[in-house]
Formats: sequence, C-alpha cells, structure tokens
Amino acid sequence: MMGYICAIMKHIYKSEFEGDIKMIRLQEVKKEERELLWNINQKYQYEMTKYYPDEMDEHGNYHYEYFDAYFTDAERKAFFIYDDDIIVGFVMLNPYSAIEHYPDYTIAEFTIFPSYRRNHCAINAVNLILSRYHGKWEIKYNEKNVGAKKIWTMVTEQYSPVVYHIDEEETVLEFTN
Repeated sequence: MMGYICAIMKHIYKSEFEGDIKMIRLQEVKKEERELLWNINQKYQYEMTKYYPDEMDEHGNYHYEYFDAYFTDAERKAFFIYDDDIIVGFVMLNPYSAIEHYPDYTIAEFTIFPSYRRNHCAINAVNLILSRYHGKWEIKYNEKNVGAKKIWTMVTEQYSPVVYHIDEEETVLEFTN
C-alpha cells in the first residue's frame, strides 16, 4: 500500500539551478521513524522561535503537545518530503481548526530545510499534498514569517481562500480544493 501511495504522490519538476529533472514525493512517517521526525521537528521548532516565544525544556527540547498523537490518532498524518532520495522536509496534517471551523485538513507543520529552499521544493510539495487530499482546508501562518506568507498565499490563490486574522500576527487561510 505504501508503495502505491508513494507512486501516486510523485511530482516531477525541473530544477532552475541544475537543469535536471527532480522528483518530489511524500512518504508517510512510520512508527519506527518517530525519532527521526522528532529530531527534525526539534530543528524546525527552534527555527520557529523567531516567530513564537517557545522555550526549551530542561533536556534542551521544545515541547510539542500532540507529537505522539501522529502515531496513534488516525486523523493525524505526518510525511517526510523527499527530493529524489533526499529528505528535504516534512509536513504534518490534521483536521483540527485554529478558528473553530470544521476542516477536513489543516497543515499543522510544514518545512523545507533551508538548503533546499528557493528551488520550488515547497511549492511542489504543497501542490502534491493538495492534489492528494481534497476537501476543506485551513492553513495558518505567522505574518512575521514572510516566506510562509508568500508560499501559502501563492499556492492557495487559485482556491480563493477566505482570510481570517486571529490577531495581528496569526492568519488563517480557509479554502476548498
């Protein structure tokens, strides 16, 4: 089944920098890959401290309340994002609303590692996710995160999202694909 999902979720694009064909694919994170996702997520959580006042715990980790639920709750899904055979990021999906609506999907976490940004990995990964999961979506971002604002605005434009401002810093895009 996993091979079938990976085969469906492949997306081919041409790299601006190398001129060769690349393949973006999503691979669902398995329980035995939990530690790898945890480690990568910790780096992402650190990066997000530019926008959120999260503190490390006494062990040097950032708290992530629902992390284990991605391995027990069938409504939560986590995927590694690959560019050919290299992990370049991850995405975590769930159906829980930031604005008390009832979406089918939200992007809880999404990152492409810094060295793979600016070569369309993010756009291609998001388009791949949206092509696989149809329904009502919510995507939340911090207004200070200029890169996130740019990508989410760009990829959701075709769906004419309704924009909700939770406060001065938090924005939610709601749309159906």
